[in-house]
Amino acid sequence: MTEINQYQPLSDRLRPQTLDQFVGQTHLLGEGRALSKLFASKRLHSMIFWGPPGTGKTTLARLIANQSNLQFLSLSAVLDGVKEVRAAVEQAKLQRQQFQQGSVLFVDEVHRFNKAQQDAFLPYVEDGTFIFIGATTENPSFELNNALLSRARVYVLRDLEEEDLAQVLARGVGLLNESQPHEITVEPQAQQALIQYADGDARRLLNVLEQAVDFIEWPEKQPGLAVLTAQNCKEVIQGGTRRFDKGGEAFYDQISALHKSVRGSDANAALYWLTRMLDGGVDARYLARRLIRMASEEIGNADLKALEVTIHAAEAYDRLGSPEGDLALAQAAVYLAVAPKSNAVYRAYKAALKEVKTQGTEDVPLHLRNAPTKLMQGLGYAEGYRYAHDEPDAYAAGECYFPDDMPVREYYQPVNRGLEIKIAEKIHRLKTLDKQAIYKRRTDPTSR
Repeated sequence: MTEINQYQPLSDRLRPQTLDQFVGQTHLLGEGRALSKLFASKRLHSMIFWGPPGTGKTTLARLIANQSNLQFLSLSAVLDGVKEVRAAVEQAKLQRQQFQQGSVLFVDEVHRFNKAQQDAFLPYVEDGTFIFIGATTENPSFELNNALLSRARVYVLRDLEEEDLAQVLARGVGLLNESQPHEITVEPQAQQALIQYADGDARRLLNVLEQAVDFIEWPEKQPGLAVLTAQNCKEVIQGGTRRFDKGGEAFYDQISALHKSVRGSDANAALYWLTRMLDGGVDARYLARRLIRMASEEIGNADLKALEVTIHAAEAYDRLGSPEGDLALAQAAVYLAVAPKSNAVYRAYKAALKEVKTQGTEDVPLHLRNAPTKLMQGLGYAEGYRYAHDEPDAYAAGECYFPDDMPVREYYQPVNRGLEIKIAEKIHRLKTLDKQAIYKRRTDPTSR
């Protein structure tokens, strides 16, 4: 048996030491791909590895340093600060001066550093003190400074496929078998449970494998055959099997997917994304607020009940909580998906908002102002105002409610769907009355 450090996690013991041991990321490491060319040429540049946990970001950085015969220096933006950064810089300089050897400075969770801390690396990247490699689970476009991004190439790492995870699992079992007298085998149902729980994360897979092994019924005879069963795995796999980022890139991607599923009238996809986020631990009240927003943005006046349904769903959740209240949110999501769609109110609002922000402050016309005092009446406030309820059909045909110097706008353009069909018909009828009234004023002075 091989002696091992019992406190060293299996995932760390199994970390690849050479490129041919690395599993996954074939879009970067396959023949002719970007990183395989980089390994072959040894002409390095600073880079950012962006991807989910357990996909090999740290390992790739180590392999790049080893393959290129460079010193590997590692920092964590979670644990380290200015002191550790300065020490790493000095170590890189010393290595360069005394041994004529370059260095790779790897910064894990680099998005956790603030702007000033990120800027501190720039001079040393520029003068070649080290090759900078940052790892992040967040979108670099939002979390990293443009100055740093402009000096580094971004490589996107993906979740490991099931075939990749099966390979990692086999290696993990093989390594465990080297350290104990029994031969461990994994039954197919157990393998599927472990891979499903890992959810694309090799580190997660190896951690749960190591825990599940503790529940194996070891044979009395030594050596013997020990079987890892699905029941053993259930002992350590608790709760949901999906990874969920409650505030990062993956979170907003899933919210976007839910919104687009509703907009695209796909009730099944809307249910999938809603339940996936609920299962992952999202704040259900946040989901309720987003559904209310969708009711106005995507359905609007095409179906007035959409807003009512989402508000009632939010209230139901507030009363019931999870899991009972989750069903009300699901009902609302399905209703929004199948409802007739209109973004006419949303577009009208955006157009009006743009004009308000870009135009000067227009005075309220005198006839639209309130006149509660004699002074205000003497200044002409409310003079000439037509009380709509006193007009035929309660409509003051030809009246203008915009500022005097502002042309009449038509922000709201109803679509030919749902209730907005009738709304469009009414607007058309009112416009016709306006045209008739304006024509009459122009041709008949007594009507003014």
